[in-house]
Amino acid sequence: MAQSGAHGNMDIQDQKETFHGFLIATVWTCGHIAQLVALLTLAFAIGAGWWPGFAAFVVIGIVVGLVFKMSGVYWAAQVAQWVLLALGGLIVPALAGMMG
Repeated sequence: MAQSGAHGNMDIQDQKETFHGFLIATVWTCGHIAQLVALLTLAFAIGAGWWPGFAAFVVIGIVVGLVFKMSGVYWAAQVAQWVLLALGGLIVPALAGMMG
């Protein structure tokens, strides 16, 4: 039988940190899925072009970051992705033009 004075004394800090990490990972994953779907839909599925898709990618990243008050690591990852996608948007068409 449980002791009467033992209730509510368990340290749950580790469980709180684990659950917080799970929630942050979920926000990152869902945000990136939304960004990817918007980018690919605008760029390829409806033919709006790369730059409108890229703009949607950036806007979704900013909104997710601000709404959920994401850390500096999130912002650094977003900026790195924005730079790489912008460079790809400039280099790939130039290479395609040279080839054909």
